[in-house]
Amino acid sequence: MNVSGTMSKGVSTSTDKIIVDKSRSHRNTAVSKAVRTTREKLQAGPSNFAGFDKDMLGLYIDSMLQGAVAMPFFLFLVTGLGIYLSQSLDLLVWGIMALCVHAIGIFLARRAKASEIAADKVAYWRRRFLFVQALFGICWAAFLLRDCGQCGEAGFSFFKAAVLLIALAATAMGTFLLRNGLLVTFVPVILVLAGLAARTASPAYLALTAVVSSLLVFLIFMTNRMHRANVHILSVQSEKDDLIAELEVAKSMSDEARRRAEEANLAKSRFLASMSHELRTPLNAILGFSEVMSTEVLGPLSNPIYKEYTGDIHRSGQHLLDLINEILDLSRIEAGKYDLNEEAIHLVEITEDCIGMVQLKARTKNISITEQFEQGMPAVWVDEKAMRQVTLNLLSNAVKFTPSGGEISVKAGWTAGGGQYLSIRDNGPGIPEDEIPIVLSAFGQGSIAIKSAEQGTGLGLPIVQAILAKHNGEFILRSKLREGTEAIAILPSKRVLQSLPAVEDAPAVFRRRKSFA
Repeated sequence: MNVSGTMSKGVSTSTDKIIVDKSRSHRNTAVSKAVRTTREKLQAGPSNFAGFDKDMLGLYIDSMLQGAVAMPFFLFLVTGLGIYLSQSLDLLVWGIMALCVHAIGIFLARRAKASEIAADKVAYWRRRFLFVQALFGICWAAFLLRDCGQCGEAGFSFFKAAVLLIALAATAMGTFLLRNGLLVTFVPVILVLAGLAARTASPAYLALTAVVSSLLVFLIFMTNRMHRANVHILSVQSEKDDLIAELEVAKSMSDEARRRAEEANLAKSRFLASMSHELRTPLNAILGFSEVMSTEVLGPLSNPIYKEYTGDIHRSGQHLLDLINEILDLSRIEAGKYDLNEEAIHLVEITEDCIGMVQLKARTKNISITEQFEQGMPAVWVDEKAMRQVTLNLLSNAVKFTPSGGEISVKAGWTAGGGQYLSIRDNGPGIPEDEIPIVLSAFGQGSIAIKSAEQGTGLGLPIVQAILAKHNGEFILRSKLREGTEAIAILPSKRVLQSLPAVEDAPAVFRRRKSFA
């Protein structure tokens, strides 16, 4: 009665393997959806300009405070020229009144800037600034009512018209961020001009009224367009900021996930290293006692079944020890604790020794192993134990997956770059191309190959790949379904102790062509 065989039949171990898992998603769907939504919103453009009234009012306040000196300078200039032309101080009162209105506007702007306007107070502050602009309009209307009997009505009217047009242009530039600011300012002016034109029936006033009215309509149209353009810029900027914020959130989440993954990987490596070390101690005792019992060193076993059981115990323990050693090697490599003990060895000699180790198992399966080694190759500077492990892993895999009566071809020679290579090719079931990355991952196994051979841990090839990477080498795995697999271990030229020129006619395996055409 074989207890281990009964247990293996009762519980399937294939569920513990990572064979082919194509359903796992490594993307954070929530973050991806948020970023995609924001990007689409940015590409679609703004749809609600009302949401930027606070930003536009803030820009108007900033513009008003930055240009606080320009308006007093203009008012001083107008007042001085008016006094010079009229030879009267009547305009001084008007200038003081206009400066007071401007001071009120600056005072309101500073208060609004200091109070950090809330969203529900935007309309309130806009009304206050429009009221200030209306006061300015009254000031300009009062300026139109000034007369100058000494300097001549025509000359002073020309002065007033020029000042009024300059004021209209300056106000348009200063208030385009304040919706309806230009209209509120110059409605009183238009009314006064219309009244003067009706009272005096003067062609000059009629012409000035028409010009100012037409210019006001044009400037209102232009300032509205400028206002919309600025709102559009603000909306794009806001949506760009939203997208940047989403990307920063995604980056922070990705960084946190990577940090946790690194911590989990380090904890796993430490756990595996610790557990592997703790398990090997009792396993060595089991192997030693079972070997003593199976060889009957202390005397014959009366029951032959017990002797068979001790052989099973020894073989199972040895298999378990091999698995633990593989896990320990992988954990040491991942933890960066795998140090190389380098020395000069010959790749062909190691390969021949390893072939001798697997030869017995190959004969039991009636598998032939053919050798093709280039002669006279110099030694390489590598870790002998690690290279033996690489060669044994590749040869064991080839024997394991090659069917009875199959054939294994082992080659060693020069690469085109002056390095050395070891190629092991079998005619087993092969591996689908899309499963090669899975086979090269830790604990991963191909779905077809695993069904046609005894099961393992899936650590052999990842360990081979890691050991060769530690030697600055390369591992290539080529396979075609139902035709076989070729594993190639490459050592770089700097590992070769005797430099030789690169061969012109390199082996086909290193021309980076597919082995199975």
